[in-house]
Amino acid sequence: MHARTDAPPIRPARAVLLLLALVAALLAAAVPAAGPAHAAVPDRWGFAFLDNPTPPPGYVPDTTRQWGSWTTPASNPVKVDQVALGSYVVHFPLIGGPGGIAHATAVNRTGTWCQIKGWTTVGTGQDVSVACYKPTGTPDNSPFTVLYTTSSGTPAPPGGDYGYVHSTITGALVTQYNSAGGANVVSHGSTGIWKAWLPGLGLATNVGNVEVTAVDAVQGARCKVADWAPAATGQTFVVACFDAANAPYDTRWTLSYSVKRAVHGPAFPPKSFGYLWYNGSVPPGTNFNSVGATNTLAVGVPSTVTLPGVAVASDTAQFTAFGGGPGWCNLALPWTRTSGTVKLNPLCFNPGGTPVAAPFLTAYTSAF
Repeated sequence: MHARTDAPPIRPARAVLLLLALVAALLAAAVPAAGPAHAAVPDRWGFAFLDNPTPPPGYVPDTTRQWGSWTTPASNPVKVDQVALGSYVVHFPLIGGPGGIAHATAVNRTGTWCQIKGWTTVGTGQDVSVACYKPTGTPDNSPFTVLYTTSSGTPAPPGGDYGYVHSTITGALVTQYNSAGGANVVSHGSTGIWKAWLPGLGLATNVGNVEVTAVDAVQGARCKVADWAPAATGQTFVVACFDAANAPYDTRWTLSYSVKRAVHGPAFPPKSFGYLWYNGSVPPGTNFNSVGATNTLAVGVPSTVTLPGVAVASDTAQFTAFGGGPGWCNLALPWTRTSGTVKLNPLCFNPGGTPVAAPFLTAYTSAF
């Protein structure tokens, strides 16, 4: 599943300069022509929040922050087993099957990040493996959010766009989905750099939300959205991945893109979801609240994202860092719900693991 290129190692300082140049080059490069694809709202999905970083065997995590598409999820909960230091298997019942993608976000103030190791069908369920690492790259226990989702077919009204990819190191796609029916394309640039093209989705301006997660069963890896170029014909994203030494690193990764849809794909229901992108400002089309309220951002260390009117259990959130360097973002603590308002606290880190205010993308959704 995992392999390294034969390219010589790149020193972190030089790697950042190369990355910025490569981002510009990749965005200017010609996009491969799209071919046919199977294309909606998710066929199978589940999410959970591991609230105990050292769970006993068969642990049932916070029941107000887990749900899924299987029958009676309230009485048939998600379970988590810890298999090693910083390594977990999340058991989603009754949604086993091929394809799909997974995302994970660490929940802590220490800079430990979490990634996906892989996922597989076990019996009738879907097992998603999650690994967490200290900024030094050594395994570490941490709370985290995790979701799995898979889609096919034609979207049902109401509208909104949705697409995803699970990319190999070379850019070959393990699985993909595009609600417009196009074929997503990924191309590999230099070490740790890819360009993803999602045709027919979005607008000529930045709208919607993007989430990216590293998928690596061998060692610690962090992936982020390095740049985003919108067009009327589709969306181009540059994905950058790094190892614990902050050097560009080749690994698998997942990306999902949604416009007026929840982070796992559906639209209305759930009635309660929202997203926000901070890139130094908040582009209007990337600040969405499903009940028509106005989301607000207070930039800090950590920042505070407030989404009025959408706080409904069960719910989840995901975060992704944005920009050209090897920094990353977590959720500082579990989100809160007060009188229908949810508050999220993104906490970002510089390459040395020090908390800083930095650009990020966040998505929140309830199950209903």
